[in-house]
Amino acid sequence: MAEVSTAPPRPAPGGPRTGDGVRAWTVTALLVVFMMVNFADKSVLGLAADEIRADLGLNATQFGLANGAFFLLFSVAAILVGMAADRLSPKTLLLLMAVLWSVAQVPAAIGGGLAVLVASRVLLGAAEGPAFPVAQHATLSWFPDHRRNLPGALVTLGVTLGVIVSAPTLSWVIQHHGWRAALWVLAAVGLVWAAAWAVLGADGRHAVAGKDAPAPVPAPAPDRADAPYRRILATRTWAGATLAYFTSYWTVALMLVWLPSYLRGALGYTAAEAGTVVVAPWAVGALVLLAQAGITGRMMRRGAGGRRARGWVGGALLAVGAVCCLAVPLADGAAAKTVLIALGFGFGGSYATVAATTVAELAPPARAGGALGVMNGVVTAAGLAAPAFVGALVDARGTAGYQQAVVVSGLLLAVGAAASFLLVDPARDAARPAR
Repeated sequence: MAEVSTAPPRPAPGGPRTGDGVRAWTVTALLVVFMMVNFADKSVLGLAADEIRADLGLNATQFGLANGAFFLLFSVAAILVGMAADRLSPKTLLLLMAVLWSVAQVPAAIGGGLAVLVASRVLLGAAEGPAFPVAQHATLSWFPDHRRNLPGALVTLGVTLGVIVSAPTLSWVIQHHGWRAALWVLAAVGLVWAAAWAVLGADGRHAVAGKDAPAPVPAPAPDRADAPYRRILATRTWAGATLAYFTSYWTVALMLVWLPSYLRGALGYTAAEAGTVVVAPWAVGALVLLAQAGITGRMMRRGAGGRRARGWVGGALLAVGAVCCLAVPLADGAAAKTVLIALGFGFGGSYATVAATTVAELAPPARAGGALGVMNGVVTAAGLAAPAFVGALVDARGTAGYQQAVVVSGLLLAVGAAASFLLVDPARDAARPAR
């Protein structure tokens, strides 16, 4: 298949599109906030790790398993709802998810022990599992391929902004009102977002040609439009992007669940300091995401294909993250280790946009939601494994286990970087006929 044209799309023949640009960016802004709420929900237990362990009498392994329970149905829901997004309204799916998030917070907020906490997190994980692929699908459907890098990066940036905003805020709530009060706060915020989305949300024109409006870009060739999921998932591009994203998500899971405890237990930060310092890798990640979007967009406007603009750029991000994580044992002092961790996790955790836009380029519109959903389902299995793995290390090795977990993350990121460099080439794989 030829390189994707960088020429502006032709206006839709169905009539003028005045106001579509404003609506597209309104939807994008709402979905940025959607992902902020999503990751605030994920991060709250990590911020309250010491308080929860003391309150419920949990060791590190038990706490890791409780956090891993969040991902028990996460992957399955991501796959099923991601595929449903190809047939149902993303607006409706996103609204239902946001309402369920708020409902899922209530049992643990009311009271109960480990069983209630685990059940609440399993339900929350099932409701949040499809969030990223459906949000990306809903956002990218408003933009043609050559304009997708910035909105895709902004939605991913919502992950970072969610932690940056919630970490100090929820830490204050936890310290002054308890960890259950923080769950009530998150339930209320989720309902407010759902109300705003019900009024302002909308489905885009690029999702399914002919459903809501004529497609504003040339339709894919028949063989590509009819490509079965098995053909898409068997490509080297999908496999490489998925493996790279898996290693990136491993670092994200580690940051969410164990980084606050690492800062407090091994590096000597107070609870208040840790609530602020924990923002550092997410802030680095935000800058990296924006830089990646700018570099990728510039390269594609100049005619570069997805192999270089997405596979190589994404691989470089993971490689930098790997080097920084592997250097942590060589650093002296808490400050030096904190800087390396911030850079390692910030760069290493920034592959999501590359993965999403790569799949959007690889798959035809009628298969993009499902392909993203299956990818997210595979990738988020890292969230099931990483918390329990690190918990077991901490129980076995004490505070030294945290640093060993960082080294393991560095090794995984190196594997992900190699996969992105060597396997990702969406133009090559999209050009192959359906079988």
